[in-house]
Amino acid sequence: MGGMTDDRKAVMVAAALLAVYVFWGGTYLAIRFAVETIPPFFMAGARFILAGALLYGAARYSGAAVPTREHWQGAGCVGLLLLAGGNGCVVFAAQMVPSGLVALLVATSPLWMVLMNWLWLKAAKPSGMVWAGVALGLIGIGVLAGGESALLGASAVSPAGAAILTVGAVSWAVGSIYTRKAALPDSAAMATAVEMLVGGGALMLLGLAAGEWGRFDPAGITAKSAFSFLYLVLFGSLVGFSAYVWVLQNASPVLVSTYAYVNPVVAVLLGAVLGGEALSGRILVSALVIVASVVMLTAGQLRQKPARKGAGRLPTGKACMEDV
Repeated sequence: MGGMTDDRKAVMVAAALLAVYVFWGGTYLAIRFAVETIPPFFMAGARFILAGALLYGAARYSGAAVPTREHWQGAGCVGLLLLAGGNGCVVFAAQMVPSGLVALLVATSPLWMVLMNWLWLKAAKPSGMVWAGVALGLIGIGVLAGGESALLGASAVSPAGAAILTVGAVSWAVGSIYTRKAALPDSAAMATAVEMLVGGGALMLLGLAAGEWGRFDPAGITAKSAFSFLYLVLFGSLVGFSAYVWVLQNASPVLVSTYAYVNPVVAVLLGAVLGGEALSGRILVSALVIVASVVMLTAGQLRQKPARKGAGRLPTGKACMEDV
């Protein structure tokens, strides 16, 4: 970044963050539109294979080394957990859960990361603020998927949908923590490309096992689904991720971490404005509670010193890619 003035860099950081906020926040509604006429696992698998192939080519063109067998194994395992497990649950649940609520439940991933970071990586015991954030996140999930009440009305999300998305959030958390141990290519772009290729291939196999290939009708794809798919490939996976990697290298972790609680808000608003999704009192209360819990978790983790080298904070680099 030699020669760049502070003012210009500030503008570029703001633009990159805005891209991450909007493009990644929009992926949830795009997924909902895409799976209306494209089978979910087939759609997600094709998305990641295409984006992974483009990213692989770009990384090689930029000088990244060819991944070794060990890299394919390590990044492949990460891709299975993050994309086949985490994103696979998201695209499946998108058939039954409004996009804004999908985003809110996915936003609980840091909650599970805190617990696994402590129990698996032997990080420092979470602070009082972090534990408060965990508790608040669980309350938010309970409000979102709880029973009918006179004050909040009927449940905003089906128990089955909430369970599927919780499994996805846990799978994402395991994959994110595993990146701290996995053998990955030195190039973040190459590591992500391998993860996408392996995860996308696994999603394709899931689609085959679910019988999606037999009922997939290319002629039945609507323009809305097709444009949503292209949005996911270009803006969700390529532009959004590139902006995220750049801002990670040029801004403070505290500033970058704000995407984790801005994206769900953007997703809820886009779902209401463009997707016609209802904004009930239950949804607004749960959104406030869950976003507040992520803020507390982030602040508590950033304040907390690691117990030993390599432990103590949530992954903040190529592991944190819920919306790629």
